[in-house]
Amino acid sequence: MKALRTPTGVIESEPMSGWQWFAILLTACLNGLDGIDVLSISYVAPVISSDWSIQPSALGWVLSMELIGMAAGSVLLGGTADRYGRRPTIIACLGCMSAGMLAASRTHSILALLFVRLFTGLGIGGMLAAINAAAAEYSNGRRRNIAMALMVIGYPLGGAVGGLLIRGMLTLGASWRDVFAACGLITAIFIPVCAAFLPETPAFLDASRNLNGLARANRSLRRLGHLPASELSDRPKAESAPVAMLFSPALRRATFSVTVAYFAHISSFYFLVKWTPKAIVNLGFAPTVAAGVLALANVGGAIGGATFGILASRWPIRIVCAGMLVATSTAIGTFGWSTDTLQGLQWQVFFAGLFANSAIAGLYLFVAQCFPTDLRATGTGFVIGIGRGGAALGPVIAGYLFAGGLPLHSVAALMGCGSALAALAIWHAGKAENPILANH
Repeated sequence: MKALRTPTGVIESEPMSGWQWFAILLTACLNGLDGIDVLSISYVAPVISSDWSIQPSALGWVLSMELIGMAAGSVLLGGTADRYGRRPTIIACLGCMSAGMLAASRTHSILALLFVRLFTGLGIGGMLAAINAAAAEYSNGRRRNIAMALMVIGYPLGGAVGGLLIRGMLTLGASWRDVFAACGLITAIFIPVCAAFLPETPAFLDASRNLNGLARANRSLRRLGHLPASELSDRPKAESAPVAMLFSPALRRATFSVTVAYFAHISSFYFLVKWTPKAIVNLGFAPTVAAGVLALANVGGAIGGATFGILASRWPIRIVCAGMLVATSTAIGTFGWSTDTLQGLQWQVFFAGLFANSAIAGLYLFVAQCFPTDLRATGTGFVIGIGRGGAALGPVIAGYLFAGGLPLHSVAALMGCGSALAALAIWHAGKAENPILANH
């Protein structure tokens, strides 16, 4: 019973309260902002390309710039979430995201747009590291797979809702500047919401071992619907450099494997989400139709995230994740083989989104389980940061391939190989010294 007396033990072992599920739902909404903000550039890329006469190679950099910022933000600000807390990091990153989106609506050159998208990406990257750790720490051990899947579902749902919103705005004659402004205002709304309703995680307060850590942890426990704890965990706080600890003997194989897997898969995934609207327009369809097709991919992604949560409760996470990665590689690799009908393209994108987001749910859960509480946001930030480097490279490489004259089906076949590589890496992660991964 001693474990139940610590804040971590209370959360880990007691049944989930309604307030815990609300906190996880809020992390899903925040992940949805990632879907809206990141994909906003994809939805309006055809319009910007036409207005500014941007070549495919340059457009690849425009599509990828916030992903570069996300890579830097995840690595740099993931450690901030482990040092100062999940909640303050999330609120600060939301401010950065909102400011970047609003500034994008006022740009008048490619260089200015690249800069503000980079700034926006910094906020998104830091927020992702923090909410991934927070969602894992708000849930108990029994429901963690479902909780993480729900958090991941937020991204495609945000993309789907954002796609429908942007499609409606463009249909009504709104400009791409109006789209960025609307996304920035939506993001800003969540700053006071998180300040009011998102408590710090008891696990972080437990691991921080501050002098008033128990009192703060008990306030958080009460807000989450639990009775207070009587003592902090007796595990000493890590004193070594956090990033260096990711490569300790117990963690280095897992760190390497999941980082490679995330990098490779995200490069394939972001080729799909960044280039689908432009590819659809190049096939002769209107930009509003292209936005609708990408929204359908996100609907498939939401179904995929829920599907992973169900499958992961029945079979080992490693097997389900590897299978979804192989399916993603096949779906993306065959994109563009049949372009005769819009309906055929819609089904291709739908299933690619379903498999890809299911695999992302698996990777996020793997990452959350790789690292202890006092390294969770740092480890998540490192993996996501390096992985978003792959996200940045994917659209850029595709842009140069298109500029070189390769047709859609050839580019898709090459870009789909990333998910196949990720399947091999995630299978290798199961051999890690980390006992959690070895059992999953």
